[in-house]
Amino acid sequence: MINTEQFYNYFINKNLDFFVGVPDSLLKNFCACIKMRSPADKNIIAANEGNAIGIASGYHISTGKFGVVYMQNSGQGNAVNPLLSLADEDVYKIPMLLIIGWRGQPGVKDEPQHVKQGKVTLSLLETMGIEYVILDDLKYKAQIDACYKYMSENKKPIALIVKKGIFSDYKIAKTTPAYTISREEALESIISSIGREAFIVSTTGKTSREIFEIREKRNQGHAHDFLTVGSMGHTASIALGMSLGTDKNIYCIDGDGSFIMHMGGMGIAAKYARDNFKYILINNGAHESVGGQPTIGFDIDINGILKSVGFNNIYTASTKNEVEQGVKKLESEKLGALIIYVNQGSREDLGRPTIAPEQNKVDMMGEFGSF
Repeated sequence: MINTEQFYNYFINKNLDFFVGVPDSLLKNFCACIKMRSPADKNIIAANEGNAIGIASGYHISTGKFGVVYMQNSGQGNAVNPLLSLADEDVYKIPMLLIIGWRGQPGVKDEPQHVKQGKVTLSLLETMGIEYVILDDLKYKAQIDACYKYMSENKKPIALIVKKGIFSDYKIAKTTPAYTISREEALESIISSIGREAFIVSTTGKTSREIFEIREKRNQGHAHDFLTVGSMGHTASIALGMSLGTDKNIYCIDGDGSFIMHMGGMGIAAKYARDNFKYILINNGAHESVGGQPTIGFDIDINGILKSVGFNNIYTASTKNEVEQGVKKLESEKLGALIIYVNQGSREDLGRPTIAPEQNKVDMMGEFGSF
């Protein structure tokens, strides 16, 4: 196991002191160390991984230094375009060090949404012509040295691949807003308010896990809930497409990290949504499912953003009663939105869905009569 603080210090000693990326559960201790020890303008938590590649590219051009871009391997998809059309040796030749958490590594048990990405993580890098090194806890200094030399000589990105459990614990200091409800309590109120005929599309991470457990506790079944276990940032797009094919109410339950990741999708939703598209955003200001790194969810005017792309009335809630009243208001209007402010945190014993994603899809299509 690598001492996380010593690992971070070695980067700083190599003048690798500009970090940008999207947090990952396998990198959460390293990301926590960066958060706690780097100046705010030297650790940019990006909207998505492609955004991070662009920021690192611009930083290199203005300073000559190498950016360090951290991500989960699921984010490789977001990063492919700028890696190949911007940083690649056939275009601008921009060096940067990619640190990629290897979820779904073959032979290591993981969640279903990570299995395919884990299988193709290395081959995808090979296809893009990006060299990689699998991080070794006994050789990491020599590996970082080799990566630095490679970037200096070849002017190309190179990747460090991180397996599960390689970093020692490093806790991030969390700020707790003065809200009165948790995300799970907010979800309980939403589910109680929308009725059994409605359908839910919920964002990836703990939101979907909590919805699954609420249904289990109530013995309600899961065929009306599409649990977006991967594809972060696309929850609203899935809900929009679903709403265009039915007259049933479709409630999109999004998160602040997901909303920020592909914000342009909200403009498309506002343009094409029918009366049955209902948008709810639960905002805790954090990428909680991967370690609690902050988002800009509390720093931007989400109400104003939604209004500017075409949503009408924007309601806010931070208590159970306000959630219930907000859901009722959404029921009767087109292009309303409800933003719910909650505290970070979840139950220690929070489980995971026990129904496979494909079965979830089949069960829901059965309810729609489309299968």
